[in-house]
Amino acid sequence: MTGVTDRPDRPDPLDDDLGWMLGIVFRGHVRAAEHALADFPGGPRGYQVLTAAVNGPTRNQGAIAEELGLDRTVLTYLIDDLERPGFVARRADPADRRSRLVDVTDLGRDAWEQRRKALRQVESHLLGALTPAESATLRALLQRVACSTQATDPLRDLCEVVAQVRPEPDTTGRRGTGRRPGAA
Repeated sequence: MTGVTDRPDRPDPLDDDLGWMLGIVFRGHVRAAEHALADFPGGPRGYQVLTAAVNGPTRNQGAIAEELGLDRTVLTYLIDDLERPGFVARRADPADRRSRLVDVTDLGRDAWEQRRKALRQVESHLLGALTPAESATLRALLQRVACSTQATDPLRDLCEVVAQVRPEPDTTGRRGTGRRPGAA
């Protein structure tokens, strides 16, 4: 409970608002991750780029930008930041010399491992109200939702979802009918 209301017969409307819950957890995670990655090249975004390089097959910059939802120009600067200390290296794609592949280096893999441990501590703190089994279940469910969401076109699909749940405007001038114009 958020504590906004003390009446048991009148639950707080935020208690079941997914956006509010996700926002609180997201902001807590962002603050803690920014602290844990304060001196990391590119901060949390740089860490995400390095994670993509560590955990995936070697890909070009465009594929990484799309996967992470980053503007290609922003990604270029992040890769520059990661290249300076030797965490990643770029090389020409043999299939398309205009494209650059991003390879993680051994130094980058070590830096990623260290930061991953720090972020696991952040996550453990954030999920401290849950048992280990509940935490594992939450992670599994969030992973499923995240993968499903990423596999769709969020702008198109989310607009369709909003259109389905938003009440139609009453163009008849009548109030409170709950029916769409022309519905029997």
